[in-house]
Amino acid sequence: MTLIGMAVLVAYTYSSAVVFGLPGKVFFWELATLIDIMLLGHWIEMRSVMGASGALEELVKLIPSKAHRITKDGKTEEVTVSDLKPDDRVAVKPGEKIPTDGVIVDGRTSIDESMVTGESRQVEKSEGDEVIGGSVNGDSAIEINIQKTGDETYLSQVVHMVKKAQESGSKAQNTADRAAFWLTIIALTSGVVTLLAWLLADREFVFSLERMVTVMVITCPHALGLAVPLVVAVSTAMAAKKGLLIRNRTAFEKAKDLDVIVFDKTGTLTEGRFGVSNIVSLNDRSEDDILKLAAGLENHSEHAIARGIVDAAMDRDIDLIDSKNFNAIPGKGAEAIADGKNIKVVSPGYLDENDISIDNNTVKQLADEGKTVVYLLVDNLLEGALALEDIVRQSAEKAVSRLKEMGLKVMMLTGDSKAVAEKVAKKLNLDDYFAEVLPDGKATQIKKIMDKGLKTAMVGDGINDAPALAQADVGIGIGAGTDVAMEAADMVLVRSDPGDVATVIELSIVTYAKMVQNLWWATGYNAFAIPLAAGILYPFYQLLLPPAAGAVVMSLSTVIVAINAKMLNK
Repeated sequence: MTLIGMAVLVAYTYSSAVVFGLPGKVFFWELATLIDIMLLGHWIEMRSVMGASGALEELVKLIPSKAHRITKDGKTEEVTVSDLKPDDRVAVKPGEKIPTDGVIVDGRTSIDESMVTGESRQVEKSEGDEVIGGSVNGDSAIEINIQKTGDETYLSQVVHMVKKAQESGSKAQNTADRAAFWLTIIALTSGVVTLLAWLLADREFVFSLERMVTVMVITCPHALGLAVPLVVAVSTAMAAKKGLLIRNRTAFEKAKDLDVIVFDKTGTLTEGRFGVSNIVSLNDRSEDDILKLAAGLENHSEHAIARGIVDAAMDRDIDLIDSKNFNAIPGKGAEAIADGKNIKVVSPGYLDENDISIDNNTVKQLADEGKTVVYLLVDNLLEGALALEDIVRQSAEKAVSRLKEMGLKVMMLTGDSKAVAEKVAKKLNLDDYFAEVLPDGKATQIKKIMDKGLKTAMVGDGINDAPALAQADVGIGIGAGTDVAMEAADMVLVRSDPGDVATVIELSIVTYAKMVQNLWWATGYNAFAIPLAAGILYPFYQLLLPPAAGAVVMSLSTVIVAINAKMLNK
């Protein structure tokens, strides 16, 4: 507003001096028109700016204001969400927003989390599952136990993170700020030069002063000052609604220049849970029968391998048999009685201890591939073997393919054995992989890649990958769920989807493009506006731009910048 303030002050002071006796001509009317146009233009600008930067408020609106709290006598009372405390029990009707983060204690439903995590499909939830405040309950009533309130909730963390990211500086913003400073200097200089040039051309002082005022008004760097912040506001909030949380603006801008993406394996490219990959019959028993007996036993265990076997049986729609007298064999497996028979699921160590030999090339090959192999014994007779492995995410192959199409190299970093890493790398068609790397060695490996002059991003689950995330040019935490406070990561992908890495990079590219477009427009239009305002066409076409018209042009430039930023959504 410096230029506008000076232009108005100079014009008003001169006109006032004329009223009190200075020879000349007043132009209060022109000045009043200029101020009216400026105010109208400023109002239009702010409408445009608020439309572009109001996405953060849209996130806040997701938080509901009321909740149905269940009292000790079983009745419900309507309370404000701010009155809720941890361990309160709340009823959520079909179609209602979930008031705050909690755990379902009664009921089964589907939850629409698209507005808070970007997950497009509805997610099935039942007792024991976490729910996020702001998501929408589906077709069944549920009761939840409140876990987090206020600033601890997922949505509050997201809003805080988005606000912090929007306020953080960036290289593009620093460039715009420097350009705005120099544009102000250029405008003041151009205004003085314009005044002197017309006076030297024997034009009256009023005419020359009007040209100077127009130059100062039309050069006002409103658009330049807003060129980057508006794009930042739109892109950051838009990303948050897709489940992509930007914590570091500078790192986000670097994402467009990446050469290599390095993924952690467990929990990132894979689901971090065991799944049955192979079933080998060792005594003419069918695969389904082997799985049925093993799952009937393991249904009583919470061990990761046991859960994998039970999940495999459920995936095949196999009815689990009842077993009794379950007994864990420490470090070796478990046993129980089912169908009147003694059922055991044991490790290779148990076989060695009990001199049970196995000579099967298929089982040996599965073990050589790095898979975990357990054995089914029925009445101490070896009936089958089940091979388990960490399940590769369904979205991982598509994500890797998409990144490679973008011209990026995709690598994997894991503490697992070389055999396991090689199998995953081949399945996903990775460019390279690094196996048997300890957590403290991951950062060193990232540095080695960066030392080759390659811009590198590390993608991990944010737990043992923290040093590597911090070392990389861009650290991306994945699979955060409702815990978004990942200090080592520059960006957090709420969904456990490696494909969102490509989305972040694409968003970085288009965001930077919008910034450049806005900066070019905000500075470039002055190359035409300043000479036009100075009256360069007057000697040839008798064309002059009055100060009010200059105000319109200046305001329109800001509106165009705001509209262009808003178009990022498209």
